[in-house]
Amino acid sequence: MTTPVPFPYEAQPVSAEFQKRMSAAYPVFDPVGLAPFGPTGYIMPADARPFLEQHYNAPVGPDDVWIVTLPKCGTTWTQEMVWLIKNDCDYESAKCLLSPDRYHFLEICAITATQCREEIRQGQNPVSKRLMFTPLQERPEPRFVKTHLPLHLCPPTLLDTAKVIYVARNPKDMCVSYFNHLKVFEERDPNMSIDEFANLFIAGEVSQLPFFPHVLEAWNQRHNPNMLFLFFEDLKRDLRGCIKKVADFLGKSLTGEQLDGLESHLIFSSMKKNPWVNKSVILAYSPLTAEQLAAKEASSQKTEFMRKGETGDWKKHFSKETSAKMDAWIDRELAGTEIKFVTG
Repeated sequence: MTTPVPFPYEAQPVSAEFQKRMSAAYPVFDPVGLAPFGPTGYIMPADARPFLEQHYNAPVGPDDVWIVTLPKCGTTWTQEMVWLIKNDCDYESAKCLLSPDRYHFLEICAITATQCREEIRQGQNPVSKRLMFTPLQERPEPRFVKTHLPLHLCPPTLLDTAKVIYVARNPKDMCVSYFNHLKVFEERDPNMSIDEFANLFIAGEVSQLPFFPHVLEAWNQRHNPNMLFLFFEDLKRDLRGCIKKVADFLGKSLTGEQLDGLESHLIFSSMKKNPWVNKSVILAYSPLTAEQLAAKEASSQKTEFMRKGETGDWKKHFSKETSAKMDAWIDRELAGTEIKFVTG
């Protein structure tokens, strides 16, 4: 039996002011609070350390493929592309849930509020239970893994062993998409404005942030032969070219017919209608009564995991002041790097 590698990080201590801001913004995490982990202060529930230690020691095989992204940066899109390329465009076998059937969501337990995690453990929804509690060790090889963790919280041997595909998205669009995502999953104050959220986003005071340390750590590994670094905006601009790039990276050769089929299957409108990837099965589960669910569906709070998938959607949401503040932040963080984001 392999001796576990000690996990080198504890939750960082936080101030009373930080706790107050987090409680107001994300009340669902109140029972344990949110805390920064690791050298970049990656925000997670304060009780996440035991899970992070498990993830740090996750098994990694030479044929495994890991999709590493921040949330709302094209993760699901890339997962479906990669699985189909690796499995020779077997669309029939793809008629099962992307997660948990085909992919392991590494840190789903760690990022879920404690009481929600326990509700799922005690509940009757088999999909949610498999998603949250199936051990990675029980997955057949080769394993397909999705994670939003930064590389330094992933297994230390990851880039020496498996294939890693990292997808980055411009922070303005990610901010808007994540703002909506956290409302769908009821993880933020529903009365929070997008401008208030943008301030928290810039400060890195949102679960699974800060943004730039996550992206730059992967960017600095872009020349590693086991790393493929992609931009969401390139997937939008040249999907076919990105499919070819991913196939080459994975050592797979695609025919023209396969490329045509994949390109059609992976366009956003097709993905949004695909129940095996759009999380409609998981989102359909709710402890609400039938009347409450009907009222929620009739309201503006539509439970859509896949919303627009657009570049430049931020222009419809940010004030001029917030846009300028984000621009200044982006310029400051990217000074001296070669990254250039397309913001639409």
